[in-house]
Amino acid sequence: MYASARPTVTALVQKGSAARLSLVTHILNNPPTVYFNPCASCSLTQRSGLLSGRQLSTTPHARLQEKYFPPPDKTENIKITPPAWHHPMYTEEQMMAIKVAHRQTQNWSDWTAMAMMRIARWGMDTATGYSHPTEEAKKRGSYLGLAKIKSWLSPSPMTERKWLIRFLFLESVAGVPGMVAGSVRHLHSIRRLRRDNGWIETLLEEAYNERMHLLTFMKMAEPGWFMKLMIIGAQGVFYNSFFVSYLLSPRTCHRFVGYLEEEAVLTYTRVIEELDAGKLPKWQTLEAPDIAVRYWNMPEGHRTMRDLLLYIRADEAKHREVNHTLGNLEQKVDPNPFVSEYEDPARPHPSKGIENIKPTGWDRNEVI
Repeated sequence: MYASARPTVTALVQKGSAARLSLVTHILNNPPTVYFNPCASCSLTQRSGLLSGRQLSTTPHARLQEKYFPPPDKTENIKITPPAWHHPMYTEEQMMAIKVAHRQTQNWSDWTAMAMMRIARWGMDTATGYSHPTEEAKKRGSYLGLAKIKSWLSPSPMTERKWLIRFLFLESVAGVPGMVAGSVRHLHSIRRLRRDNGWIETLLEEAYNERMHLLTFMKMAEPGWFMKLMIIGAQGVFYNSFFVSYLLSPRTCHRFVGYLEEEAVLTYTRVIEELDAGKLPKWQTLEAPDIAVRYWNMPEGHRTMRDLLLYIRADEAKHREVNHTLGNLEQKVDPNPFVSEYEDPARPHPSKGIENIKPTGWDRNEVI
């Protein structure tokens, strides 16, 4: 999906001849107010009269446009590329009704998926410096005991910067399972000369949705070289291991993603609670990026950072429902209940939206 960025309030100008030449030209045309830190390797320039809520971007405006979102004036024949999958409409009541939930393990496949999720969660927490408040860690803890010990030793609070780092790393990895599962089922379909019963489209749409989460957070902060290296390493290991795992047991993989999405819902619920408690003051009046406003069709007056987090949490809750449901089905023969037409539309059934969302997934006898 193409999205053009508005002029960013704060631009990070790096040292160098090209940067200095660009800065001099900009100053001659638009005299800025310059804040310079002699201990830093860059200077912040802020044009007076252009205040905005987007003040967390650490990426130069030019780099955001050129590197991540090429402007339309460089394409002669194409003005805009609409999304391949249009996002369903969410109401505020539906998003506020999203709750943290957990599906209990019932068989060896569930136990394996849960164990792998705990390992993945611990690795992600360690890589992103994520920590819980001491009281919450003592109350909740973890099955491995690592979250509790970590919180006792270093109960550092989560700041806006630490939350963004976690979001960038989380969403860069979350876009892998849907793409892998969709591609594997696509190959199975063309190799066996059989229909896939609608699974491929939902899985690819899930991967697309997770990528949109990542693109949204990248409009707020660009990851540094160390984070990029961690993302490359994590994606390389995760993609290949999930590919092999899906060949061996797709049911276990869907259950693993379902448990992982449970943790994602928990993470976004915690950040929303901290935002409501006033612990993240920089996000109190922060506006959602334009790419998010267009993708989620965010209505006027409901385009703050808190609204954005509500939309993303609702998406993660939907992925939780989808993967737990797919994990309950016969992988080779059952149709995808989220794109099927039902004989009795008035009866609650799975859908693309969250109007009938079921946190722990739909059982097979409810949809087949």
